Amino acid sequence: MVGFTRKLARRIGFDITPFPGGAKHWAQIVSLLARHEVGCVFDIGANVGQYANAIRKNGYPGRIVSFEPLSSAHAQLTGRSAGDPNWDLAPRTAVGAVPGETQIHMSAESDMSSILPLDATAHERLASTRSTGTETVPVTTVADALAAHASDGTPIFLKSDTQGFEAQVLAGAAGYWDRITGVQLELSIQPIYEGQPDHLPLLEQLATQGLRPHLVIPGYWSRHYGRMLEYDVVCFRDEL
Repeated sequence: MVGFTRKLARRIGFDITPFPGGAKHWAQIVSLLARHEVGCVFDIGANVGQYANAIRKNGYPGRIVSFEPLSSAHAQLTGRSAGDPNWDLAPRTAVGAVPGETQIHMSAESDMSSILPLDATAHERLASTRSTGTETVPVTTVADALAAHASDGTPIFLKSDTQGFEAQVLAGAAGYWDRITGVQLELSIQPIYEGQPDHLPLLEQLATQGLRPHLVIPGYWSRHYGRMLEYDVVCFRDEL
């Protein structure tokens, strides 16, 4: 019923998301940000600002920089971020391994849009997430985003929710890991996009940078697959 209601609301231009104060993990994320003295959050794959709104409502006072490639979502972000002087919106862009330009597959569920196409099984089982068209989007990298939006050396918390594109986001941070104090990734237990890695290689990559899980947040359960497809992991370097 909740899924049906959310889809119906989206058809008429609204989005229904869980109330931020009602989920325990938001307070836990903000507590970790404070504990590790995070001064700036890079909100990559911001969609219409759900993540930024949630951490703000749960007490995070620091700077947020949001990155969103879809023109429709970016337009909504412009309005939502306007009243918050510590919430900056980057020009419309995806974040990947190399700068340039690419096509993003737009989904009727905008937060399921991805640069990667759905694989054959997901295309069959997850009909509501199928592509409704493509949009040409610019691509930047974490390294270039740091130069443009956080050149003062502030430690960065990197949140990436990019529907299977997380490996490319991390690749674009090469040489700048000393600036990144923590990471939150949406990881896949059951990949649904072509070329999407599962969670284990990405966890191993974070571990090589000294970033280890401090919080795990259960994600989307699919009745079509009969299993959880994804979860979020929040990683920081262990304190001495």
